[in-house]
Amino acid sequence: MTGAGDAPSAGQGRRLYWAAIVAILLGLTALYHAVIRGQGGMSLSEDEHGRVLVVLERRRDSHFSADGQINGHDVHFLVDTGATDVAVSERLARSIGLEFGPRIGIMTAAGPVGGWVTRLDRVQFGVFTLRDVRATITPGLGEQALLGMSFLKHFSIVQEGDTLVIAAPGS
Repeated sequence: MTGAGDAPSAGQGRRLYWAAIVAILLGLTALYHAVIRGQGGMSLSEDEHGRVLVVLERRRDSHFSADGQINGHDVHFLVDTGATDVAVSERLARSIGLEFGPRIGIMTAAGPVGGWVTRLDRVQFGVFTLRDVRATITPGLGEQALLGMSFLKHFSIVQEGDTLVIAAPGS
């Protein structure tokens, strides 16, 4: 005879064990989605015409960003449709061996600064790769590169709510 104070049976222990495992997995899944949502994220999709789409989710700071490459070097891009060119910091430019071309004036969100024109042999973002992309080397940018219109103008861009979709132009 078992009383209310007796230990749980082996069957009850197994059920408690599996319930705890399920609860932990659900919690980790929720945490993963919260982190991805906060950081923004890139995924690939396909439209009804078979075009591959790069889909970005807005980050908590209201920006769209994702990882990519410049000349084979990993970079984190902030998508900036207000930037005329792809822009990189002096530090990043030096670390990946970019050529500092003619000095120019650049209007940034923080005001005018002096920078340099350069060309990027290859820019990759999601499944999209362009060659010979105009860029600027802009002092004070920090660690992120700006993915500006010298890259984006070659694609179709649609922003709806917290989602930005980039597709190759076409049918």
